[in-house]
Formats: sequence, structure tokens, C-alpha cells
Amino acid sequence: MKDIMNFTKKITLGVAVSFLSGFAFAQTLQEGIANADSHKYAAARQVFTDMVTKSATAENYFYLGNSYLTQFEPNFEKASEYFSKGLLADKKSFLNRVGVASVKLGKGDRSAISEIQNIVKDSREKDPEVLYRAAEALTLFGGAGSADTAIDFLNKAVEKSAKNGTPANYYYTLGDAYRLKLTTSPQVAGAAMTAYEKALPTAKNKASVYTRIGTLWMQAQQWQSAKQNIDRAIATDATYAPAYKALAAYHIRYRQNALATQDLINYAKYADEDSDTQLEISKLFFTNEDYANSKIYLDKVFDKVNDPIKYKLRAYLLYADGDYVGAKTSMDNFISKAEKTRVLPADQGLEGLLAAALAKDEKDAAKKAALTAESQQKLAIAKAAKDETMKWDDELLKIKGGGGITQAVVDAGPTNPQIEALKKTVAANQHDTDALFKLANAYQEVKNWNGAIMSWQKMNSLLPDWAPAYYSLGYSYQQAGQNELAQQSYEKFISTIKPAEMDANKEILSYAYFAVAYLVKDNNPAKAKDYAAKSVQLNPSYQDAVNLNKQLNK
Repeated sequence: MKDIMNFTKKITLGVAVSFLSGFAFAQTLQEGIANADSHKYAAARQVFTDMVTKSATAENYFYLGNSYLTQFEPNFEKASEYFSKGLLADKKSFLNRVGVASVKLGKGDRSAISEIQNIVKDSREKDPEVLYRAAEALTLFGGAGSADTAIDFLNKAVEKSAKNGTPANYYYTLGDAYRLKLTTSPQVAGAAMTAYEKALPTAKNKASVYTRIGTLWMQAQQWQSAKQNIDRAIATDATYAPAYKALAAYHIRYRQNALATQDLINYAKYADEDSDTQLEISKLFFTNEDYANSKIYLDKVFDKVNDPIKYKLRAYLLYADGDYVGAKTSMDNFISKAEKTRVLPADQGLEGLLAAALAKDEKDAAKKAALTAESQQKLAIAKAAKDETMKWDDELLKIKGGGGITQAVVDAGPTNPQIEALKKTVAANQHDTDALFKLANAYQEVKNWNGAIMSWQKMNSLLPDWAPAYYSLGYSYQQAGQNELAQQSYEKFISTIKPAEMDANKEILSYAYFAVAYLVKDNNPAKAKDYAAKSVQLNPSYQDAVNLNKQLNK
């Protein structure tokens, strides 16, 4: 009897140890997943590395390898390394087989989709985690055509995990898979919303759920609902970095660059110091046209990251600074080192602009012709793809007019103590529109037209709906002899004036119509006649317009 009791005690103790060990594993795994969800990728990888150190199982190798796939720019080489180690530990590991197929799919090999489906079939769909990770791979890399398969796998994973409690990330990915369908159907959007809402009871951090709901509303262009949910996420957890990234996207959408910059500063504060995350922050600052901060973050990690994307980002920054030769070198580095699938239409558009810039100063006729042809061909690719990374025609006009204006060019022009003081004020707060307005006018007074142009351009970025800045930009371009850009700016002024503002702006509108008419009278007489007539109609006492109108109608 005593032996039986001791035997029973041993069984009970063994079960308890096994349970606690499994519970600790689940807790640690969820900690790593939560870190990745919060864009703390270095912290997540440390958790998974510790798991491998403690127990070098196939499963633990998979989670470490997978962490390299879910970061902003996947590191396929590192992911493959750990999936291979996982298969050495267990050659039948379904998770690591999914991992290997995920790398293939991420690199553009579509045959990996059927491989993933076959792995799920081989697993007999018994393990919800295998179903989930297969669906995750299809959602990350499979595109809209794989959405239905991913949704099917995820629904099965949810069903099979229900008994022990479905992890929140299963619902997150289910919502993401529905969004992948690229449809405006309210039913599909509703299904995504339902998936996110089902995550609320089990989500460790509910800010994650509200952020996803907010970005779903953004995708549906329901901006008020989007903002409400993002604000709710931040109110729930003010340290949840992705909420600030979503808020920055919202403010960029409304051209509220100053607010977006603060959002990105908060995002950088709460995301971790992982080099790939810092690179992503640099890209976000670039999108917000905050080139100074973009360069700061890029320089900080440039030598620490192997991702070729760093060369592309540097190329864009050098282009913005007018260093076309340096930009081309960086772009060539990116294209030579990156997978072909990562070269986007926007990249070819930038190559086109750089070819145009180099053609402008090329003395050899044959080389000039070749660069011009390359420029036209690559810009056509970006336009055909409807890429809006840049306003391609506007940028081409700037290059033809002498290229982008740099601070060095501005500083070489006329100045005075007032300008120098205002430059310091603006440098201290790049979003001080009052100081920027005064600086632009001060540049105009001393006829530093490059300084005026740069200042009015910044004003347009900060206050895109404030029409007078476009008129002043047009005037500055005209004085600098860049007539095509002047015409474009005057037209932007005319189109930005709201109907309710027409009466109050009749006089300046008449000046704008006259300026365009004067600039196009030789190459577009029909438009010149139309605009001269509108100028006179708005301001019958404007003698220059009256005279031009008579001249054009002789």
C-alpha cells in the first residue's frame, strides 16, 4: 500500500512539473510575441534566443527564425539559418518546414504556396499552431490571392485552440487576412473587425486591438473612427509604440507634418533600439518630409544593418539634398545588393529622375541622349504603376529648372541680420510657420529667390491649404527665371482658393491669372486668352491684364 502511495505521489509530482514547465514555456512564448507586436523586435529575439539556450528544440528554433520574418524588412538569411537548425533537431518538424517554405514565398517563389498547403495536409490539421503559422506566412507574403486559404487555416486554428483559449494573435492575423482581400466589401471589412474584436477578451494589451481597429478604419477612409480608436489605444497604453506610428500616418494624411513628427518621436521613444526598427523610423521621417530627422536615424544605424534598403533610403535623402551623383551611387548599390522583387516602380522612377539630372550637365551628345532615354523609360514605369512616392512631373520640372535648391545654395545668396536671426528661429522649430513666413518675405526683400523658394516650399508642406503661399512661391520662381515652376505654382494657388474665399481674393486671383496668361502666351495662346479674360473679369482696372487681353485678341 505504501509503495502504491509513493508511486501515485511520483506520478502526481511528474504531472505537476510537466504542467508548470509547459505553462512557463507558454508564458515566455507569449512574452516574445507581445514584444514583437509592440515593435520591440530586439527584445523579442532575446526572449526566443533565451528559449533556445535553455532548450534547443525544433520548436524554439522556429520561433527564433520566425522573428526575422515578421520584422519590418525580413532577414531571410537569418530566418533560414534557424529553420535549418530546427530541422536538424527534428527533421519532421512541421513548424520549421513551414518556415523554410515561408522564406521561399517571401523571396517571390509562388510554388511555396502549394508547399505550405501540403505541409498542413501532412500535419492532418491537428496542431492549431501549425495551421496558424501557415496562415501567417500566406498573409505576410502570399498576397490577395492567398487570403482565402489563410482565412480557412485560421478559422480551423481558432476552432482547435478554443478549448485551451485562443491566443489573441490568431485573431489579429485573421483580421489581417481579411484585409488582404483588397476589397471595398462591407462584409469583408466587417469580418476583419469581428476578428479584431474577438481578440479583446484574451489580448494581453488591448491597445494592440484598438490600434488595429483604427488602421482598419483608415483603410476604409473613415478617418474620424480611425482617430477615435487610435486615441483609445494610446489612452489604454501610452507606451504602445505602433499606436503612434498609426497616428503619424493619420497626421501625414492630413498634411499635419508637425504633429506627425511628434508622433514619430514618440514611436521612436517606445519602440526598441533594434537597428531594423531604427531604420524603419528613418523611413517614416522621410515620408513625413522631415529629412533632418530621417538622416539622423539613418546615420545612427547605417553601419549596423545589412539590409540593402539603407542604400535606397540614403539615395532618396541625397536626391532631396541635390547630390545626384551620390544618390545614383547609393541607388546602384541598392539595386545590385537587393532581391529583384524588392526593386519597386518608385525606385525606377528615382533612377529616371537621376538620369535626367545627370543628362542636364552631360557634354557628350551620345551619353546625354542615352541618359534622356533612360529617364523617360524609367519615369514611365513609375507613372504606369500609378506610384505616388513623388510627384514625378513636378520633380522633373525642378531638375530642368536647375535642380532642387539646397541650403548651401541659399546661404550663398544675399542675406542680412534679420534673415540670420530668423534662420536660427526656424532651425530651433522647423514648424514655426510665423517665423517661416517672415523668413520667406525677408528673402524676397533682399532678392534671394532661392531662399524664398525654399521657405515657401516648406510653408506649403506645413500649411497645404493656405493658398497665398502658392502665389508667393510662383512669384519667387518667376523672379528666379523658372517659368514652368512659376506657372505650376500660380495654378496651384488658383485651384486652392475655396469658393467662399473668392470675393476676398479677387485682386490677387486676377494677378495669378494674368501671370499664367503672360507665361504661356507664346506656347499656349488659347489658354493665355482664357486666363487674360478671367483676370480682367476679376479686376477690370488691372491695366496690364487689360493690355494683354487686347493684344491676345487682335
